[in-house]
Amino acid sequence: MKMSRILNCIVAVCPDMGIGNKGNLPWHPKRLNNEFKYFQKITMTPSVEGKQNVVIMGRKTWFSIPERNRPLKNRINIVLSRELKEPPAGAHHLAPDFSTALRLLDTPEMAEQADQVWVIGGSSLYKEMMDSEGTRRMFVTRILQQFESDTFLPEINLNKYRLLPEFPGVPQDIQEECGVQYRFEVYESLNQ
Repeated sequence: MKMSRILNCIVAVCPDMGIGNKGNLPWHPKRLNNEFKYFQKITMTPSVEGKQNVVIMGRKTWFSIPERNRPLKNRINIVLSRELKEPPAGAHHLAPDFSTALRLLDTPEMAEQADQVWVIGGSSLYKEMMDSEGTRRMFVTRILQQFESDTFLPEINLNKYRLLPEFPGVPQDIQEECGVQYRFEVYESLNQ
């Protein structure tokens, strides 16, 4: 039987669980540079020397990344789409759905390269990961200010996930930039 891997997701949410607006982050054009650096560091740092982390995202999330930043560097970028026939320019792999993407990681060549798996959006992919079995971790940046959103994260079910009191490398205090306050949280699935 194959090793069941921990799946991680990382997301920044407004108080109403908003995560996007018109293809941008809800607080656009404000730039939360330190929040972005945290995202970079967390998703880019493998636990095993010589391997790379994997980022899995939907097509819209891929195209919401500025072209100059695609693919996300030092990470294996997998894009999910049922419509696309080949990976969009810059993406390393294309999969029709989440379970196919995870199976791709079990192939011998990928198993040698790939370390941690990070789901980075959008909503339907977050939902699928949150509802799936096994150990799941959610790295949530709580933006403590409301911005207009048209895309939302499903509510985090506290019967299924618990907020960890702390996590290595995750600052505990309230952060602030551009007049926007936020804090970092990490949730872990309760294995029933």
